[in-house]
Amino acid sequence: MKIKEVREMDAKTLAETKENLQEKLAQMQLNHTVTPLENPSQIKAVRRDIARLNTEIRQRELNK
Repeated sequence: MKIKEVREMDAKTLAETKENLQEKLAQMQLNHTVTPLENPSQIKAVRRDIARLNTEIRQRELNK
């Protein structure tokens, strides 16, 4: 997910996407502890996407 895509989302979509990604991250981490993922860098990518969403949400709060 690119930052440009994140900036185009509305507030409701940002919150929903963040929640979905957090659930996905938790599931991936659980699966990775049981059986190693084929590509563990996926966890890093999801964490970065969540960080991008958090950053955009915070910027919007500060601009209000």
